[in-house]
Amino acid sequence: MSVDAFRRRDPHATVVALSGETMGTTWSARIVSSHPPGELKTAIEDALRGVIAEMSDWEPGSLLSRINTAPVGTWQSLRADLAYVLDAGLAIARTSGGAFDPAAGMLVDLWGFGPAGRHASPPAASALDQAASGWPAIERQGNRVRRTAGVRIDLSGIAKGFGVDVLVRALRSIDARDFLVEIGGELRGEGVKPDGQPWWVDLEAPPGARLAPLRVALHDIAVATSGDYRRFFDAEGRRYAHSIDPRTRRPVVNNVVSASVVHAECMMADAWATALTVLGPEAGIALATREGLAARIVTNGGGGHQEFFSPMFEAMLD
Repeated sequence: MSVDAFRRRDPHATVVALSGETMGTTWSARIVSSHPPGELKTAIEDALRGVIAEMSDWEPGSLLSRINTAPVGTWQSLRADLAYVLDAGLAIARTSGGAFDPAAGMLVDLWGFGPAGRHASPPAASALDQAASGWPAIERQGNRVRRTAGVRIDLSGIAKGFGVDVLVRALRSIDARDFLVEIGGELRGEGVKPDGQPWWVDLEAPPGARLAPLRVALHDIAVATSGDYRRFFDAEGRRYAHSIDPRTRRPVVNNVVSASVVHAECMMADAWATALTVLGPEAGIALATREGLAARIVTNGGGGHQEFFSPMFEAMLD
C-alpha cells in the first residue's frame, strides 16, 4: 500500500456511490471526493460516451463502425485511444496465437452475440467457414489502419476494460485520487478508503461453484474476469457460450467457466482474461506464466469445479 495514500486520507471523508448504464451493461463507482455527485457523474458519463463514440461496433456512427464499413484496402485515420487499444489487441493476438482476435467480428455476429442480434440456433458450418476473420488482415501504420480482407474489427473483449481505465483517467483529471470503478464486473481501485483500507473485492465466482472466496486488494491495480455464464444460448440440448475460439470459429469446449487476470491496466486484464478462457487451463496457465500474468482459471469438468493459478497469482496469495 502507498504510504502517501495512507497519509493523505481523511478519516471523515465521504464516499460517493454512483452508477449507470454503458456498453450494454452497467457501471459503478465509489469515490472519496468533495466534488458534488452530479459533477462526478458528468465526468464519468462524458468519458464513457467518448469510448463508445470511438470503439463501439454496435453504434453505426462510431469511428470503429466507419472503419469496418470502409472499402477493403483503404487507409482510415485513428484517434489516439482507438490506436492504443487496437495495438494492444493485436499484440495479444500475436502472443496468444490468435486465441484473442480483434478481427473476429463476423464470427461473433454469426453466433448471435454481436450487433446483428441473437440467434435461436448455431450457424451453418458453411457460413462459419466462409466468414472473413483473422487479425493478420488488420494493418497499422502511424495513426492509420486498414483491413486487407473483409474482416470486421470487434473490440468487445478489450474495450470494456479500457473503459475502466478511461474512468480512472477522468477522475484523476478532477483530482479524485481514491476510488473504485467498475464496468460489467471489470474493476480498478486507486488509493485507499477513508479508514485506510484498500478497496477489497471478491473475485467473481461462477454460479454454483463451491470454491473458497478469493479477495483481492485493488490498490492502483485492476482485475477482469471472463465467464461463459454471462451470455449464451441453448439449442438442441447444448449450451453455446459467447466465448468464441477464433481458431476453430466455434465457442470454446475446454470446460473453462471463468478466467480472471490482475493487471496494472484493466484493458490488458480484460483482453488476457478472454485469451486465457479460449486457451484453457494448461495452455492458458503456461502462457500466463511466460508473460508474468497473475491469473486464475476455473474449470467445471466431470469432477466439479477446479482452480488453476499462475505463479504470479499464487505469490499474491502468500
